[in-house]
Amino acid sequence: MDSETALKLVKQGVTLLLLDFPYYSLFGIDTLVFSAGPIFKGVKMIPPGVHFVFYSSASRDGKEFSPIIGFFIDVGPSEVIVRKWDHQDERLVKVSEEEEERYCQAVRSLEFDKQLGPYNLSQYGYWKRLSNYITKSTIERIEPIGGEITVTCESGMVENISKSAMEKALDEQLKDSKFSTPVEKSQRRGCYYTSIPRVIKFKGIRGEELTSLNMDKTQLLESLIIKDYGGSEDSLLGELQFAFIAFLMGQSLEAFLQWKSLVSLFLGCSEAPFHTRSQLYTKFIKVIYDQLKYGLHKDRGGIKPGGSALLDDSWLSADSFLHHLCKDFFLLVQEASVVDGALLSRTRKLRVLLEKKLGWEFQSNSAVAGMYFEKDDEFAPVVEMLDEDGPNEAAAA
Repeated sequence: MDSETALKLVKQGVTLLLLDFPYYSLFGIDTLVFSAGPIFKGVKMIPPGVHFVFYSSASRDGKEFSPIIGFFIDVGPSEVIVRKWDHQDERLVKVSEEEEERYCQAVRSLEFDKQLGPYNLSQYGYWKRLSNYITKSTIERIEPIGGEITVTCESGMVENISKSAMEKALDEQLKDSKFSTPVEKSQRRGCYYTSIPRVIKFKGIRGEELTSLNMDKTQLLESLIIKDYGGSEDSLLGELQFAFIAFLMGQSLEAFLQWKSLVSLFLGCSEAPFHTRSQLYTKFIKVIYDQLKYGLHKDRGGIKPGGSALLDDSWLSADSFLHHLCKDFFLLVQEASVVDGALLSRTRKLRVLLEKKLGWEFQSNSAVAGMYFEKDDEFAPVVEMLDEDGPNEAAAA
């Protein structure tokens, strides 16, 4: 990059100024992670928009790391954000308005330019695919009081929830951490995620109807979209992305459980993908495809020194919730009489990704093996290309 272009990006981009950030500690923004050296004071050339900032303080020898603390921001062009390290609380805090104005002016005068690491713009595409439905309102609705997301405040929230091997391992990491703040001394609570009931219950409804509602969660999905998301499908997808980012980059167990609940809800519907919410499902499959493609990459998957990546070997198990849900969903799409063409195409890509990255096999009981049909196969679903700007219903076959 030539100097003129770089200077333009510095002035138009967002700057995160970190004062007194401890040596060896890790600082991350979006998909990027920096290890703090003696002159590190933050990051420059950050594109305007939504970002996730996270960090993990190190012991003096740089061999042990604290649980991650993270927070979302929504910033405009040329904005400067100033944070200072609080050595007593071991976290980044805001400075006074007077200090902030002084430091902002110093940043704009390029006084800190050589101490700021550049945002790697070649990685920005990954971040956009992981966060394109997250808005300022998404952050304000979900973020905890104070904005900080950290697993140290979550132990009491998830004690009575059944956990997989991965979730139990993260829980043990929390309990064993020398840096962990005792939960009983913390007054902070977690994020304000939408409540997703695991079992649908209604008074005065017949048993077979109740069973049907729990087998196909379309009615629950419709109810949540209207009541909790104001009818906005994108708001639902924004929460799905918020939870995934907080779980993968922020190592939040609460976030993983919410992501798991939302994925289970989507993949637990048998009517919505084909009749009422085809376009939503097309977008959902792309969202989860991008999440898994990024998270399962061998060189990615969160912060390494502070703990193992959350998308680790436990995801290779054929007993995982995701494997069972995807197997049922793929079979559902395969046997449907009418399928939106974009949904079918993206579902195929998701299946191939899981087969290649995880070695999962999706056996079906159908006469048609897999989702790869012969051109004139009478058992293949009717593929209908729906106009993305048109009605969100599949036409009759």
